[in-house]
Amino acid sequence: MTTEGLPDTALPSSALVVGCGLIGTSLALALRTHGVDVHLRDAVPGVAEVAASVGAGTVDPVDDPELVVVAVPPAAVPETVLALLEEFPGAVVTDVASVKAPVARAVAGTPGASRFVGGHPMAGTERSGPTAGSALLFEGRPWAVVPLPESSEHAVELVTSVVRAVEAVPAVLEADRHDEAVALVSHVPHVVSVLTAGLLASAPREHVDLAGPGLRDVTRIAGSATGMWLQILDSNAGAVTTLLRSLRGDLDRVLDALDAGGEVLAGRLSDVLDAGRAGTQRIPGKHGEVRTVSASVFVPVDDRPGVLSQLMADIGDSGVNIEDFRIDHEYGRPVGLAQVEVAADRADHLTSSLTARGWPAYR
Repeated sequence: MTTEGLPDTALPSSALVVGCGLIGTSLALALRTHGVDVHLRDAVPGVAEVAASVGAGTVDPVDDPELVVVAVPPAAVPETVLALLEEFPGAVVTDVASVKAPVARAVAGTPGASRFVGGHPMAGTERSGPTAGSALLFEGRPWAVVPLPESSEHAVELVTSVVRAVEAVPAVLEADRHDEAVALVSHVPHVVSVLTAGLLASAPREHVDLAGPGLRDVTRIAGSATGMWLQILDSNAGAVTTLLRSLRGDLDRVLDALDAGGEVLAGRLSDVLDAGRAGTQRIPGKHGEVRTVSASVFVPVDDRPGVLSQLMADIGDSGVNIEDFRIDHEYGRPVGLAQVEVAADRADHLTSSLTARGWPAYR
């Protein structure tokens, strides 16, 4: 469910952000760009002071903020939300935790329930802490807005207006549906990434040296902080377990096919591989649109200043729009391989255009 049809409401004049890690600090910085008077609080006072030093707000106390944002670790969210609803009886309270059912159960039916609206920005980086904060972190990213049945219309409108102001894309979901969704698109992929990366820990060095972009794609998110992920997986254990059991069944079918080999293998694995390909086509493309049929053009580039900017300029001069772009660095050489994804019917034109400009482009 989207938030289309919900009216915009004015941003709060004042806000308290509780928890000054990456997300809390980034939201504080973004609110400050809109003139909101932001106050900061953290269980470790020095962390709030660091956030203040990068321009996220002030550590001065606030008596009656219009909005309170809870950006503490997942396990502490329910009790923190309840405490802040009581401390600030006039404020709308929201949170940014990645699992919504525990806090929804804790707040539902309490005197402050009408002033609470859950939230979850699908944004982040591999960095953490207040010095990693950026006012641009949420631009173009989905942000789940998760009201309770008791949440007032004003509370939902205020939280939604904040989401829109930081240029995120709001979508309204019920708590249980949200948790099922993030188990599918975030939590289980993280577990699979971690399990794959774990195989590398004891692998011979000469095996790891053969790693290419495919392995980096699969294992990129495995480097996230362990403590945070323990809390996330514990909070959403039910939804994650359901999907992992389904995945275990698929793994058993793959193992059976590999044991059988030959024609049996081909017959059993074709459906598995085809389902994977079909699944990738359901991942939203740029701007959230349905993925278009695309093709890749590969361009070796020297690792020196100015080369990528020149490549981008030459692509622009060709009149071809870039759908996606990535670069992988070659092993043992100061050279990278740029992969330029474009509409399939424009790939040949781009290849010939870049070749004419001296680039060793190929498909």
